[in-house]
Amino acid sequence: MSPRRTAAIMRKELLHILREPRNLFLVTVSPALLLFLLSYMFSFDVGQLSLAILDLDRSTLSRRYVAKLTSDQDLILADGRMGAGWHASAPIRVDSYKEALPLLVGGDVDAVLVIPPNFAERVHGGNTAQVQAIIDGTDPLVGSQAIAALQARSGVFGTATGTTGSTQQGQPLEIRTQAWYNAGMESLLSMVPGLLAIVLIMPTMALTMALTRERETGTLEGLMATPVSGLEYVTGKLLIYIAAGLVSAVFALLVAILWFRVPFRGSLMVYLLLTAAYLLACMGTAVVIASFAKSQQTAMFVVLLIFLVPSFFLAGLITPIGTESLGTLLTSYALPTTHFVKISRDVFLKGLGLDDLLQPTLILLGMGIGALCVGLLLFRKNVA
Repeated sequence: MSPRRTAAIMRKELLHILREPRNLFLVTVSPALLLFLLSYMFSFDVGQLSLAILDLDRSTLSRRYVAKLTSDQDLILADGRMGAGWHASAPIRVDSYKEALPLLVGGDVDAVLVIPPNFAERVHGGNTAQVQAIIDGTDPLVGSQAIAALQARSGVFGTATGTTGSTQQGQPLEIRTQAWYNAGMESLLSMVPGLLAIVLIMPTMALTMALTRERETGTLEGLMATPVSGLEYVTGKLLIYIAAGLVSAVFALLVAILWFRVPFRGSLMVYLLLTAAYLLACMGTAVVIASFAKSQQTAMFVVLLIFLVPSFFLAGLITPIGTESLGTLLTSYALPTTHFVKISRDVFLKGLGLDDLLQPTLILLGMGIGALCVGLLLFRKNVA
């Protein structure tokens, strides 16, 4: 592989982007514009919720209370050993707030319920027992559902113990909620970082169309007659479109931070590095798509079908990732957007670093490298 010839391909593609206004708009400004429009469309405030218990009372009444909360399948006592998105009948029981923090940071639970040490004594004495619910506010849809479910079931438990279960002064149970990472439970603060995964698909579409355009117009055969190899050709295009995608990511970040006032608590360099991994995963797939697509219109349709449409409903953007069936779970985790939605929200709202997001990052890199290898094999076969 010749660095000089690869650089020549990169220079050629950069000049093409700069000289073609439509292409320049697609790979740079369009993600920011889409973020602006889609954020207003998908700002509504769902599902199965996982719960960890910090029982400081450890009484018969507190155990009955927990059993009442989880008597149906809406609230599930989570088993953190399975990781985020998995639930089991064995609860996570933490002994301190310090143990609860990693569960919320890692997304293993949606809420931590803290039962005070004098819970049974106060309820039996006719006084108010204040139960604290710490909610993961990065997804307000889930957080709001958790609050509503805890309050409703606490009311039912109060009735079962011979009281009204009201949260008014003098009644036995009062749920005190505290949302971490998004104190106001604002949908926009969660939706905007998630939508970055959607809008950054546009540079991938631009790469797919660029690859199919040269095959459609016949210029690819002329390039292959030169000393440029298939690896150099694809690598040159890929690198320049990833670079353009990072520029578009900066524009979209500015829209998110300056216009929508979404707090950015993480590192910009870490975020851009993880964005590059996401773009590699998407664009590796784009190389595979371009090997089959015969026209730009076909390529654009396939990208929309594979990336854009499923990402809205299966990537955890609007509703939590479905764990009801293995097929749904595998489909969701096969999408690069699923992993980047989590990355984007965690960097924006939780301020997590590379160490905390190593698993989704490695998955994206594996997707990108694997798809790129398949794409290069198909490209060589098609050229031959």
